[in-house]
Amino acid sequence: MKLAWRQDSKTVSLSEVHSTVQVPANANWGRKMLAFLGPGLIIAVGYMDPGNWATDLAGGAQYGYILLSVILISNFLAILLQHLSLKLGIVTERDLAQACRDHYSKPVSIMLWLGAEIAIASCDLAEVIGSAIALNLLFHLPIIVGIFLTAFDVLVILFLQYKGFRIIESIVGGLIVLIGTCFAYEMVVSNPSLPLFLSNLLPRPEIVTNPSMLYIAIGILGATVMPHNLYLHSSIVQTRAFERNEKGKKMALHFAAIDSAVALMLAFFINAAILVLAAAAFHNSGHQDVAEIQDAYHLLSPVLGASLASIVFAIALLASGQNATLTGTLAGQIVMEGFLNIRLRPWVRRMITRLIAIIPAAIVASMFGEKGTNNLLILSQVILSLQLSFAVIPLVIFTCDKKKMGIFVNAPWLIVLSWISAAVILVLNVYLVWVTVQGWIKG
Repeated sequence: MKLAWRQDSKTVSLSEVHSTVQVPANANWGRKMLAFLGPGLIIAVGYMDPGNWATDLAGGAQYGYILLSVILISNFLAILLQHLSLKLGIVTERDLAQACRDHYSKPVSIMLWLGAEIAIASCDLAEVIGSAIALNLLFHLPIIVGIFLTAFDVLVILFLQYKGFRIIESIVGGLIVLIGTCFAYEMVVSNPSLPLFLSNLLPRPEIVTNPSMLYIAIGILGATVMPHNLYLHSSIVQTRAFERNEKGKKMALHFAAIDSAVALMLAFFINAAILVLAAAAFHNSGHQDVAEIQDAYHLLSPVLGASLASIVFAIALLASGQNATLTGTLAGQIVMEGFLNIRLRPWVRRMITRLIAIIPAAIVASMFGEKGTNNLLILSQVILSLQLSFAVIPLVIFTCDKKKMGIFVNAPWLIVLSWISAAVILVLNVYLVWVTVQGWIKG
């Protein structure tokens, strides 16, 4: 069946790694599942990057366990959107950027490309600041020195890109295990309340009725779903070498969906652990005003009485920032190649993205110090919130279009759920941006 795209000619996404991971044709379920494991971990990184930490810390310190339900709902929303993304990539053999270029007019595509580039630069800004803060906490390096040191991770990434996609997936998976181990330790030493944890997985009415709590709840939602992840996932699922026919795509959708859902539940554990740690350590100890990463670091060990608590926290932050760097690099390559159908050398592309993040971070750090970099971190999340709908809405349009998806078009219930999710994201993110701007004007 010929699918209805405005342009028929297309190039493969991430050509250097396209269909390079072999999927055994006649193997059992377990071996096939193992072959498809990996893209979900890379996607999960975007849901536990340094941009999420501030909102989770503030939520736990101020309101205890109450906002756990918001993290859980945000995670289910992420699972839905990432499912649509991987579905688009597998079925149409286009990433989201290519699909936008093939569907929309050139002016619209350019506008969407610019928005995606701004989102990636904002995400990279959060990673730069997060890594610089972690280096400052662990090694007492000035923030501005840490910011410039992050430029050198480009060399590591370029080296990994030429070693195969499985190497990148392994590095990402290892760093996620490190982050998870760090927070498992934090959970043990903070001794959180299991009954409170379980009871607050269900939404409470005060989340909506309390304006300040609602603001943080929306901030958690806005920091959870990342626009660049939707472009990224639709591309990296195509690294698997499955048959590009109906049977092969059905198999790929099955295993990729499991990979994505399991990895995102790991991300839920990390985000929930940050909030629970803040709730257990700060909420009832007179430190409800903790909202910045540095404050949490300095207070964790004395409050919990565990000498390693602060160090382990900073190690997890550094691993989180470096992990997100890998995914941001790939997303930048996908967006530029997909929208513009041009390729830059990887080191050129990486340096451009990183300099866009380093320059404002360095200026703010030199002029305003740590407080300024924390405000810049918040600004990066606001920008991401503004850009999210420009990725979500085209994704929903494409996957709900039978002419584009054929027999794989979203089921009626999924169409309704997808559009409700898109509308909720749009409304909540506009509200978040409006309240944030109002706060800056009054402040």
